[in-house]
Amino acid sequence: MKIQGHSLYQEMQSMMLESRAVSTDLALPKQPAINTSQSDFSAMLKGALDNVNALQGESRNLSTAVEMGDPRVSLAQAMIAGQKASLAFDATVQVRTKLVEAYKEIMSMPV
Repeated sequence: MKIQGHSLYQEMQSMMLESRAVSTDLALPKQPAINTSQSDFSAMLKGALDNVNALQGESRNLSTAVEMGDPRVSLAQAMIAGQKASLAFDATVQVRTKLVEAYKEIMSMPV
C-alpha cells in the first residue's frame, strides 16, 4: 500500500473546507470575539498551579500519615509523593523564571 503524502494532505484540506462550509451554513448566533489565547493560557497556568498545589498537599498528608504511624501508608509512598511535589515545584519555578525573563525582554524593547 503506497500512501501519497501530498494527496493525503490535499484530501485533509478539502475535508476541512467542507466542514467549515457546513458549519457556516448553520444559523448560529454570532458570538462576540474574545481573546481565547489569553484565556487559554491563563486557564492552563492556573491548572498547572492547582496541580502543583494538589501534589504538595498529597505529599504533606502522606508524610503526616507516616509520622503518625498509619499502617496503610508506607515510607516509600510518602517519599515518592514528596519527590513528585518537589519536581513539580521546581518546574513551576523554572517556568516562572522564563516568563519573568520574557516579560523583561519585551518591556525593554523600544517602541
